[in-house]
Amino acid sequence: MQRQKLTRGDVKKIEEELEHRKLVVRKKAAADIAEAAAQGDRSENFEYYAAKKFRGENESRIRYLERVLKTAEIISDESKEDEVGMNNTVVIYDMDMQEEETLRIVTSMRGDMLNGLISIESPIGKALMGRKVGDVVTVNVDNGYSYQVEIRKIIKENDESADRIRSF
Repeated sequence: MQRQKLTRGDVKKIEEELEHRKLVVRKKAAADIAEAAAQGDRSENFEYYAAKKFRGENESRIRYLERVLKTAEIISDESKEDEVGMNNTVVIYDMDMQEEETLRIVTSMRGDMLNGLISIESPIGKALMGRKVGDVVTVNVDNGYSYQVEIRKIIKENDESADRIRSF
């Protein structure tokens, strides 16, 4: 597993999810299993198998989040006033598509491309970090394909409170 780059806000959200899963979800899963088991014959008891599956998924998520925290690389979410940085919203102009797009740069744990949250680990995230308004940036994608974007606007934001940690 590669080291996840996390902000202090990411760490806080992961710790909150872990606490909730350990203290609330674990108890619910155990209660659901006990209730389903009390119904008798387990060989054809769908509720029993579903409750055990739910418990397994919760325990798997707990182990995953603990491993992420254990191996995390804490990064700063601060950047120079005129440069693209973590949690900044960036308006770019795609020269091939001839259209503007608005993106926000986030850690991979919060990345959600469909909602404009672009990971710093992605090709475009890597290309934009540290760049300035007016810069024309080459985004290198797999297999030698690349495209160019122009940075048109940088909106400095550091509020990641509404962002969610990705689940798999």
